[in-house]
Amino acid sequence: QVQLVESGGGLVQPGGSLRLSCAASGFTLENYAIGWFRQAPGKEREGLSCISSSDGSTYYADSVKGRFTISRDNAKNTVYLQMNSLKPEDTAVYYCATYLRVCGGDFGSWGQGTQVTVSS
Repeated sequence: QVQLVESGGGLVQPGGSLRLSCAASGFTLENYAIGWFRQAPGKEREGLSCISSSDGSTYYADSVKGRFTISRDNAKNTVYLQMNSLKPEDTAVYYCATYLRVCGGDFGSWGQGTQVTVSS
């Protein structure tokens, strides 16, 4: 069964850090570009970051550039999103997804999401 599972969300104070994980089962994650997204209540889904499958190139939205870092561990079949200097406006449900070919292209599979809440 092809599945993506996010984990690592939680409650953190402003300025804190979290590391989200996106673990794949049923397929090899390194063969796909992987993106991280978030959606806050009442807002549209926002693309945050992507890591390519070919050369590991990474891309970031301006809203998270310099604070978030995407990486992959092929041995663990997992992609990570390290989030530092978190702000209350980072509060959202965070999702990972595969792209069928390249970052920004057609989507493949989605995870179920993990809640991140930034609050004092």
